[in-house]
Amino acid sequence: MRAFPDPDPGEPSRFTPGGYLLWLVRTQLGIVLLGAFYGCLWPTAQALIPYGVGRAIDDGLTGRDRGDLLLWGGVVLGLGILQGAAAILQDRCALTNALGARYRTLQLVTRQAARLGATLPRKSSAGEVLSVGVSDVQQIGRALDLSSRGIGSAVAIGVVATIMLATSWQLGLVVLAGVPIMVWAVGALLRPLHDRQARLREQQAELSAHAVDIVGGLRVLRGIGGEEMFAGRYQTESQRLRHAGVHVARAEAVLEVVRMLLPGLLVATVVYLGARQVLAGDLTSGQLVAFYGYAVFLATPIRRITISAGEVMKALVSARRVVDLLALEPSIDGGGSAPLPDGGDLVDPASGLVVGGGRFTGVACTSPADAAVLADRLGRYTEASDGADVTFGGVPLREAGLDEVRRRIHVAGNEARLFAAPLRSELTANGRSGDERVLAAVDVASAADVLEALPAGLDTVVTAGGKEFSGGQQQRLRLARAVLTESDVLVLVEATSAVDAHTEARIAARLAVARAGRTTVVFGTSPVLLDHADRVVLVDDGAVVAAGTHASLLADPRYRALVAREEGMSQ
Repeated sequence: MRAFPDPDPGEPSRFTPGGYLLWLVRTQLGIVLLGAFYGCLWPTAQALIPYGVGRAIDDGLTGRDRGDLLLWGGVVLGLGILQGAAAILQDRCALTNALGARYRTLQLVTRQAARLGATLPRKSSAGEVLSVGVSDVQQIGRALDLSSRGIGSAVAIGVVATIMLATSWQLGLVVLAGVPIMVWAVGALLRPLHDRQARLREQQAELSAHAVDIVGGLRVLRGIGGEEMFAGRYQTESQRLRHAGVHVARAEAVLEVVRMLLPGLLVATVVYLGARQVLAGDLTSGQLVAFYGYAVFLATPIRRITISAGEVMKALVSARRVVDLLALEPSIDGGGSAPLPDGGDLVDPASGLVVGGGRFTGVACTSPADAAVLADRLGRYTEASDGADVTFGGVPLREAGLDEVRRRIHVAGNEARLFAAPLRSELTANGRSGDERVLAAVDVASAADVLEALPAGLDTVVTAGGKEFSGGQQQRLRLARAVLTESDVLVLVEATSAVDAHTEARIAARLAVARAGRTTVVFGTSPVLLDHADRVVLVDDGAVVAAGTHASLLADPRYRALVAREEGMSQ
């Protein structure tokens, strides 16, 4: 079986559904052509078997010639062996085609998701991406799986029609006329089916998105007593999807009936006309047997062609979803080539926020939405609507390369995930940290108790999303991972919102020591955390309204009301 080790899947030439499928064919053209060759060979061998049987009857049995009987019997045996071998090789090529298309499409989708970064959730739902990466990838692979079978079936029909024309032009014309009519009839049914499948696919993506949202916010829903309302809404939408699926199934049932009926009618017509020609003396009994074999054989390739056409129509629907995702562009460009300085202040002109270089700065926002927006701007995940560039050491982030910005400035929020992998690799994504540094970061995040409770310590394989950990434990592990990046600028958003006050105090003190001399920005309203900051900034309605130490800002009623409320909630 062919391997696909190339980490670069390439770039589609045209962002259209048909163009994307053709691009997939071109990228693995060799195996596609080999599969098409085997796809032509094995049905052709099968199609010639009735001819060999007919000759064995006429020359061997009717002519009472043992030599001819053995000869044509051997031909039939050889054709059967050739058919079996070609079928096995064709199946291997078809599977390789399917896996190659799926793997390459999945590579493109994954690369695009990484390229879009923070833009992806703003332009596409998690359910949509999930549906593309699962169902659409499978459907595209199936279309390429059936491509060689469809080509082989078309060639086999041509071979059989040629033999029949040479033997009886009337029956040959019946086959040549009947096959296009059947293909046309099936195509007429495929068009409305395509529209229904497209609508069903959209509803499936919407329902998947809602399911992801419900699962992700299950704790919140339970906290406000909204699980029954959302469950009812999900049930209503799932019933709507079920009705749409039944609507599609009806069309598919009609199509399946036509697929079975039309080839059967062609077989019956060929046998009837052939029997009349035998009675008229125009055909021998062996030729009639051969024609019956041809007619029965034709049902299979015709059915495969119609199935292939249906799968290609489904693949076009799936390819549309893929190319729509691949056509998305990041909200920000790749930046320039200006180098960032080794240190300096991080300044956001739009809000007036100035983060002192090498200092621990706390940012208290009266609105949580402001904290998220500011953090995204500081890390250049978004840009200010007025075009004011965030600067680092006087250099606008827009003028620096995006990779450089990501390396120097790390933004960690509560949306960060833990993936299914050994905990060591989850905490050390850059692969540069030894166990001592990992344990030191775990200590900074006050997560030593989490590590001690694991059966294999850092070698413990955590589940996707870190479901075995509580919200506070996940938050501390994410904080340890952020500390291990050792970025020049570390931006933390509500990094201790799920831990108790005593743990938060330990984290704040240890974080200040561990990040001494490097720039750290912490968004939050906890007085325990803000008290350890060198400087605290108060942001109201997206703009800085006060700055100073935590103690000095307590004289400001807006700041005092904000942090006092947080203090009351933590008690």
